[in-house]
Amino acid sequence: MILCNVEIQRAIDEKRLLIEPEPLPRQPTGAPNEPRPYQTSAVDLRLGDEVSYFKPGLPLDINLSRGGGFADLFGPNSVTHRMTGGQPFVLRPNQLVLGRTLEKVTLPIVADGQSLAARVEGKSSYARCGLLVHFTAPTIHAGFSGTITLELINLGPCNISLYAGTPICQLIVEAVFGTPFRNDSQFQNQARPGGNV
Repeated sequence: MILCNVEIQRAIDEKRLLIEPEPLPRQPTGAPNEPRPYQTSAVDLRLGDEVSYFKPGLPLDINLSRGGGFADLFGPNSVTHRMTGGQPFVLRPNQLVLGRTLEKVTLPIVADGQSLAARVEGKSSYARCGLLVHFTAPTIHAGFSGTITLELINLGPCNISLYAGTPICQLIVEAVFGTPFRNDSQFQNQARPGGNV
C-alpha cells in the first residue's frame, strides 16, 4: 500500500520515517517560487552537492561476481566532483554518474507497529529531457538509513546541468506487512555516492 502525502507526514511525526532535513513546507502557502515537496503520493528529495563516476579510460572489465562489493570496485577507480557556489555539474549525453540525495532517509524496523519501505523514482520533467534517475534498483528497504545513492544517466541529445539542492527524485513510501529481520546492505550509512571506500 502506497502512503499519500498526509500519511507520509504522519509517519514522519510518528518517527516511522525520518527525512533529515525534513522537506518543507508541508502544505503550499501560495508564495511565489516556493518548493512544493509533497505530491499526492510521494515526497521530493533533492540532489546533494557531489557526484562520483568511474575514472575515464580505465582498463576495467566489471565483474561483480568475483566477491567483494561494488564499493570495493568503485572506490579506488572513481572520481568525486563537488558542486559549490551554485556551479552545476554538466552531465553530458551518454554519461553515467552517481549522485546522492541531500536528505538522509531512515526507515526504522518497527517491532510492534508498521515498518515502511520506499521506492525512488525520477522526476518526469527531467525524464522528458533524457535524464534517468535511479533506474534499476528503486527499492529502499525497511531498516535502511543514509543518503540515497542515485544512478544518473543522460540519454538525451543535450547536456543537462545538475545543481545541488534541485528536486531530483521522489520517494514513494509503502507499508511493510510483518516485522522483517535486519539484513543491512553494503550501502548502509554510506558517506559518499557509491559507498564508503
